[in-house]
Amino acid sequence: MDHVPFDDAETYNPEPGWARVALAGSEAFSFEWFEKRPGHASPMHSHPNEQVCICIEGELSVETEHGETATLGAYDSVRFESDEPHIVANQTEEQAIGIDVFAPGRSFDFWLNRL
Repeated sequence: MDHVPFDDAETYNPEPGWARVALAGSEAFSFEWFEKRPGHASPMHSHPNEQVCICIEGELSVETEHGETATLGAYDSVRFESDEPHIVANQTEEQAIGIDVFAPGRSFDFWLNRL
């Protein structure tokens, strides 16, 4: 068993107002809790991991390189294929909270090495 208390989990902030927390995971998959401040958007990016993004609170807007869009409300989710360029944004005036699941798992190095 790999128990990761939220308050003890590894954290990082790729940008001000964009916090990420590593939840329990492995090389096969990883989970990251995140919060996005109002108006924040990740840059268009891709990675070799498949990704499922779940909106827990607030609203998230997602867009792919090909112009596909979706708006996620609480408990809605979206899946991105590996290497599929995408943006995840909070276009509202309220904070948004979500969980990302990656397969295979990844470390925080993805964003830390890009920014």
